Amino acid sequence: MPKLKLEDLAKIKEKVKTSTGLREGGYQAKVTVHMGTCGIASGARKVMQKLMDEIAQRDVKDVIVTTSGCAGLCSREPMATVELRGEAPVKYVDLDEEKIQRILVEHVVGGKIVEEYALAIGSETSY
Repeated sequence: MPKLKLEDLAKIKEKVKTSTGLREGGYQAKVTVHMGTCGIASGARKVMQKLMDEIAQRDVKDVIVTTSGCAGLCSREPMATVELRGEAPVKYVDLDEEKIQRILVEHVVGGKIVEEYALAIGSETSY
């Protein structure tokens, strides 16, 4: 096994720090990209990749990116849900790479909902 370099240790430290922060709720936003079969067929993989690339490029540290299955609105895919700490979730529809980049900058980082891409604000309830 090769010896670890200082850069390797720094990467391990950052990875552990990030995962610990996420477990402790150390994030300000959560973005869920809906990746059901319909979403993937509509381009959700490209949307997810663009989101991940932009987060890395902008060095955004306090955002969780996750996936889910179909949200039940196949005709409006690709979709993503943005949840900022302490605010109602926002479901965005008909996404592409440019739209998810704008959502990241304006809503996730800037705190302002991109209304023209939003389908709904708030959670569904069964009561």
